[in-house]
Amino acid sequence: QVQFVESGGGLVQAGGSLRLSCAASSRTFSMSPMGWFRQAPGKEREFVAGLSWNGGSTLYADSVKGRFAISRDSAKNTVFLQMNSLKPDDTAVYYCAGRRPPYRLGDDVFSDPHSYDYWGKGTLVTVSS
Repeated sequence: QVQFVESGGGLVQAGGSLRLSCAASSRTFSMSPMGWFRQAPGKEREFVAGLSWNGGSTLYADSVKGRFAISRDSAKNTVFLQMNSLKPDDTAVYYCAGRRPPYRLGDDVFSDPHSYDYWGKGTLVTVSS
């Protein structure tokens, strides 16, 4: 059974940093484009960042560009989201997502949540002012 487990969330003051991790249960996902999304209370889930299967291409939401960085360690089946200069508006549950095979192994990065087939249960990030 496919499983993604997010970790690293917590309470941080505005201006602080957190590093989220997403561990995949299967090495299959070392070839999958991956994404991070977030959902704040009362709002729809939104794209945060995504990267291609080898990490060569990345994409960010305008709201986090220059502050967040997505990366992956394929040997450890783990994707990271480094979040700096956090703002209260970044408060949300953060989810990682992956796609099912087969994979094209190109430069594709996906921002549409419907492009992803597997989701973690999320980790809560709370930024206090």
